[in-house]
Amino acid sequence: MRRGNAPEGYSRAGVWAGESGQMLDFLARRFPRVDVAVWRARIARGEVLDAQGRPVRCDTRVEGLSHVFYRRTPEQEAPIPFEAQVLYQDAHLVVADKPHFLPTAPGGQYVEQTLLTRLQRQLRLPRLAPLHRLDKDTAGLVLLSPEPAGRDAWHTLFRSRTLRKLYEAVAPWRAELELPRTHASRMEEGGARFFTMHEVPGAPNSQTHIEMAARSGAWALYRLRPVTGKKHQLRLHMAALGAPIRHDAFYPEINDPPPGDYSRPLQLLARELAFTDPVSGRERVFVSQQRLQWPPD
Repeated sequence: MRRGNAPEGYSRAGVWAGESGQMLDFLARRFPRVDVAVWRARIARGEVLDAQGRPVRCDTRVEGLSHVFYRRTPEQEAPIPFEAQVLYQDAHLVVADKPHFLPTAPGGQYVEQTLLTRLQRQLRLPRLAPLHRLDKDTAGLVLLSPEPAGRDAWHTLFRSRTLRKLYEAVAPWRAELELPRTHASRMEEGGARFFTMHEVPGAPNSQTHIEMAARSGAWALYRLRPVTGKKHQLRLHMAALGAPIRHDAFYPEINDPPPGDYSRPLQLLARELAFTDPVSGRERVFVSQQRLQWPPD
């Protein structure tokens, strides 16, 4: 984390010139609508950091500090009743197996009920950050970095496209769809809603290799290998081929379930990640323990 840049899920509070005293008193003065007991609990959980990203204490002096970071917390946030599993952890990498419905990182209405926030607390790693993201509705593998130092080496895996990703999806079987195939298109934001994507004419900026693994009546189990990593790429590509992923609430049309309805998980799973570890040089393969509804009911 560079000095002054807030970690994922945190906000920045500047320390005014002339401020003095202990951290707990400073926070109580700066945020009078937040009960002192709330700040005391946040500090105890390691959720208030100094400019270097180090947890502070209630009696930390604020003299000389330029700012502090504190975790954003909405007033009300409905709990998401599904838990992630940590498949691997070392000093440089955490591999988590995310369930459906759980956002990867804070954003919008989700702060506490996210994979990142939960793991930061569970593993006591306040500077943990995701190296990539999965949609809230997609289950499977997520790589996270415990420390800022050396994080760029992991990002290079994605930029160089040397990280090999395998997804599974349940979607309609189409006899006329020639498989295996590679679907390439130009994707841009601004579809039916601001957060959706759509295909437009022009040079392709997205590419997915698609093959069928099994068939059960009107449904098929597909293996998807994205070459690029555009937002909603797999969901949009399957819909564009006339085989939208089962229970997709966005593609080909918006069909949002009501809040708290977990009966129709998107049938998309980040099944496998394989790569050469940029720190150790070892070949690594991780496989999700999550399962799709296959064969469909």
